[in-house]
Amino acid sequence: QVQLAESGGGLVQVGDSLRLSCAASGLNVSSYSMAWFRQPREARVFVAGISWNGGRTYYADAVKGRFTISRDNTKNMVYLQMNSLKPEDTAVYYCALRRKVMTTKPTQPNEYEDWGQGTQVTVSS
Repeated sequence: QVQLAESGGGLVQVGDSLRLSCAASGLNVSSYSMAWFRQPREARVFVAGISWNGGRTYYADAVKGRFTISRDNTKNMVYLQMNSLKPEDTAVYYCALRRKVMTTKPTQPNEYEDWGQGTQVTVSS
């Protein structure tokens, strides 16, 4: 049974920082590409992606220079460091896992097979 669990969300002020964590169980994340998405309302949109060993990362234009995705495969963890937060960053953030090898840069929700329950990030203005 595969399970992804996000944590680290909360209510912060404009300009603050947060670090989201994604803990995986039921498999070793070292074999898979992973990503963060966010869902401010109905649509779930791509935020950041990372290859199986962390050697390749890519980001949505809206978060480039502010967010950093990383992973620690020895701990079965993936992280999203968020700096200089803005009100438009407010959303439920999801951790996702892609089982197929990443030969491109997948940014669509249907390209990922396993999802966490999400963690709420609220940035007050």
